[in-house]
Amino acid sequence: MESHEFYMNQALDAARAAGAIGEVPIGAVVVCDGRVVATGSNRREIDADPTAHAEMIAVREAARVLGRWRLEGCTVYVTLEPCPMCAGALHAARIDRCVYGAVDPKAGALGTLYDIASDERLNHRYEVVSGVLAEESATLLKEFFGRLRARGREPGPLEG
Repeated sequence: MESHEFYMNQALDAARAAGAIGEVPIGAVVVCDGRVVATGSNRREIDADPTAHAEMIAVREAARVLGRWRLEGCTVYVTLEPCPMCAGALHAARIDRCVYGAVDPKAGALGTLYDIASDERLNHRYEVVSGVLAEESATLLKEFFGRLRARGREPGPLEG
């Protein structure tokens, strides 16, 4: 079995790919039975879709690849703590675990602002591992937003 860092590095690669096309650099991978079955990167700007978060894209793809909506036995690796929408999607997908890098103080829903994964009122709970390659994940985001501020822009697709 590979380490959390091994899979988080793949999520970081997906985050870098998002940043390279002008999206906020967040990446996710879904691992099932020791293999990556899906990868996702933020695509909100390019797709003009507020739900096109890296986790949502990866979970949808994993369900398609595996041919089932219940993703029991799967772990989601994501570079930033999931927001309430994404944490809820992980709950709905019945994942076993979410491993994330950087904490999200503004929207984190796996322990920072909310704790959807452990809420006993819900019908499914999942394990959360935080802080895996957190510095690398946070640095990608800080550098991305620093470049935007320097140009006086909001995130969006790069002009061709």
